[in-house]
Amino acid sequence: MDGEEQQPPHEADVEPVVPSEASEPVPRVLSGDPQNLSDVDAFNLLLEMKLKRRRQRPNLPRTVTQLVAEDGSRVYVVGTAHFSNDSKRDVVKTIREVQPDVVVVELCQYRVSMLKMDESTLLREAQELSLEKLQQAVRQNGLMSGLMQMLLLKVSAHITEQLGMAPGGEFREAFKEASKVPFCKFHLGDRPIPVTFKRAIAALSFWQKVRLAWGLCFLSDPISKDDVERCKQKDLLEQMMAEMIGEFPDLHRTIVSERDVYLTYMLRQAARRLELPRASDAEPRKCVPSVVVGVVGMGHVPGIEKNWSTDLNIQEIMTVPPPSVSGRVSRLAVKAAFFGLLGYSLYWMGRRTASLVLSLPAAQYCLQRVTEARHK
Repeated sequence: MDGEEQQPPHEADVEPVVPSEASEPVPRVLSGDPQNLSDVDAFNLLLEMKLKRRRQRPNLPRTVTQLVAEDGSRVYVVGTAHFSNDSKRDVVKTIREVQPDVVVVELCQYRVSMLKMDESTLLREAQELSLEKLQQAVRQNGLMSGLMQMLLLKVSAHITEQLGMAPGGEFREAFKEASKVPFCKFHLGDRPIPVTFKRAIAALSFWQKVRLAWGLCFLSDPISKDDVERCKQKDLLEQMMAEMIGEFPDLHRTIVSERDVYLTYMLRQAARRLELPRASDAEPRKCVPSVVVGVVGMGHVPGIEKNWSTDLNIQEIMTVPPPSVSGRVSRLAVKAAFFGLLGYSLYWMGRRTASLVLSLPAAQYCLQRVTEARHK
């Protein structure tokens, strides 16, 4: 709703929260019947197993950037290309090396379905842009934002068709690997896509919207083998988007820079000290730093590093500004043009159909009989 603030989404949990590294050694569970272990002993056993698998000096891919929170929690940000098998392998290796407590991915609740869909289904869905999808996008985001979302999906579908690979493979790998780490939580760290699109549309003038839509509609350049190889080094989708929105600074601010701030905020929220369970209320509380893995497009990594140590206020970037006068006029113009074109199409089709029917011999015979009958 216009002018309404949207709250950050709740995380999607894979399993209960896990502590990372205790400042003191984790108690070893004595041998005995596993069925007689207390909940705390069972937790400590799993925690000890996890810490043994966690590497103190992990061998990480070069696409990983390490950040440290004020409380000592560590964040490993994996910069990925959304259409790259190398990025999938980087995500898997990082999660296995550091055994994180939380995994944060560059997705919101509106795109979480891609985590549970197989590659072939996603490939088919990305290549098929139907009227039903357009109607759903318009209902969810409004007319202008819905149309813009479909145009951006067209860009993604173009790359999908050229590469034969569905986007978001690194997020699905992160989801699978997080489920294998004891007590690991899985967070959705991106700003809700309706907010992003509405703020992006509100930042553009009418003619800027027309120019952007025109560029997206006629995107058909083939992707060469060299582009595929470059995709392993740089996010091809984000590069193409950067080239298209480069002349629209306000669009870059809403789609890239503001999401850098939001992703940084969500990573910092995940990187909080965790409280270990206690055998009784008499025991003192014990908190330990956490280990977090963030999986984001590599175009967001510089912005996350830049914002990591700054004070962040995401309420401003979660607010959808009310439509301007020019925005309301443009929406009315688009609606009028759409219904005008629809009406003209129906009129033209009606005339063609009537001409075709009247040209049939049976119709001409009936008209001749009617004419003769009226002259009698």
